Amino acid sequence: MESLGQKRWAIAEGYIPSESSFSDPALMSHETACILNSGNATANVRITVYFADREPVGPYFVTVAARRTLHLRFNDLHDPEPIPRDTAYSSVFESDVPIVVQHTRLDSRRAEVSLLSTIAYAEA
Repeated sequence: MESLGQKRWAIAEGYIPSESSFSDPALMSHETACILNSGNATANVRITVYFADREPVGPYFVTVAARRTLHLRFNDLHDPEPIPRDTAYSSVFESDVPIVVQHTRLDSRRAEVSLLSTIAYAEA
């Protein structure tokens, strides 16, 4: 299959609540970048995180194998530093091969649980 996507993506919306109504890891509040690599080569992805009141953080590095997907929780990013909770942020993904990026958030501060999903902005 021919590669789908672009090499540069931006998610302008980001926020990880520090509270959750559940202790089950699957239901804890989180942000996820769903990365699809439909091509035949491994994607080496560099992520930079931007804030309103301080300098950007990064790069964070992840790889997505050829013809695979990675559901990357921002909560799990620790190097060079953890993503702060209760803080608005944006992120930019730069890959050496075309990928597709989608953003999801699970906000479980209330027992009713809220889930949102958006497609990121892509640039060739």
